[in-house]
Parts: sequence; C-alpha cells; structure tokens
Amino acid sequence: MKSMSRQNSVISYLLFRLLSCLLVAIVTMAIFVPSAHADDYDKLALSDHDFSNRDLTGSSFTASVLRNANFSGANLSGVSFFSANMTGANLEGANLSYADLGSARLTQANLTNAVLEGAFTANAKFRGAIIDGADFTDIIFSRGDVVQQLCERAKGTNPTTGRDTRETLFCF
Repeated sequence: MKSMSRQNSVISYLLFRLLSCLLVAIVTMAIFVPSAHADDYDKLALSDHDFSNRDLTGSSFTASVLRNANFSGANLSGVSFFSANMTGANLEGANLSYADLGSARLTQANLTNAVLEGAFTANAKFRGAIIDGADFTDIIFSRGDVVQQLCERAKGTNPTTGRDTRETLFCF
C-alpha cells in the first residue's frame, strides 16, 4: 500500500514538472516568436501613408489608393497590389519579389534599387517611373511597349542582387 502511494506521488510530481515545462515553453513562444500574418489593406485610401522598412510579406493592397505612399526599404514579397493606384509611390530599395502588380498604376513611382523578381505585372503602368538599379528578373510583361518604355530609362545595377537593370529587362 505504501509503495503504491509512493508511486502515485512520484507520478504526480513528474506530471506536475512536465506540465510546468510545457507551460513555460508556450509562454516563451508567445512572447518571443514574432507573428507572421498578412494584413488586409484592400480598397483603402492610403495616400501619403508611411510603410517604410516594414515587413508586409503576403499582405494585400488590392484596389487601394496609395498615391505618394512610402514603401522604401519594405519587404513586400508576395504582396498583392492588383489594380492599386501607386502613382508617385516611393518603393526605393523595396523587395517586391513575386508581388502581384497586375493592372497597378506605378506612374512616376520610384523603383530605384527595388527587387521585382518574379512579380506579376500584366497591364501594369510604369509611365515615368524611376527604375535606376531595379531588378526585373523573371518578369513577363504582357505588352512590348511597356518594356520599350522601361528600356529607354533603364540604367544601373541592383545593389542587393548585383544584376544590371538593362539585362533583367532584356534591353538590346
């Protein structure tokens, strides 16, 4: 009887220790592990808003008004800017890899040193955009006149990828 009581005490003690460790692990993860969730900014008027140096991976700005918004240095990988008005937006040094820029208006946007590798750009407008050092690797443009317009202004080398802007656009 005594040995059974002792066994129950040992089991209770071990179970208590195990649950305590588990609780400490859960609390630690909740405090120190950053949450990775995408934000939804669809159809919002965010002209002149400052998103600089933020990690907005996977967020959505579909059909938003982002005139003169500041995205400089931001991580915009996989972000949807589908049909967004980004006229005059500052995207200098931004990571736009695999972003959806379909039907987006990037008129007079600053894309200096931006990385747009693999971005979707069907029907996007880049008229007057600054593209010094931008990396357009693996982008298929739906219209040849867009590439021609970009090639007229293309110069520089992207400091992040080391790729020449003219080469990433296949300007010959």
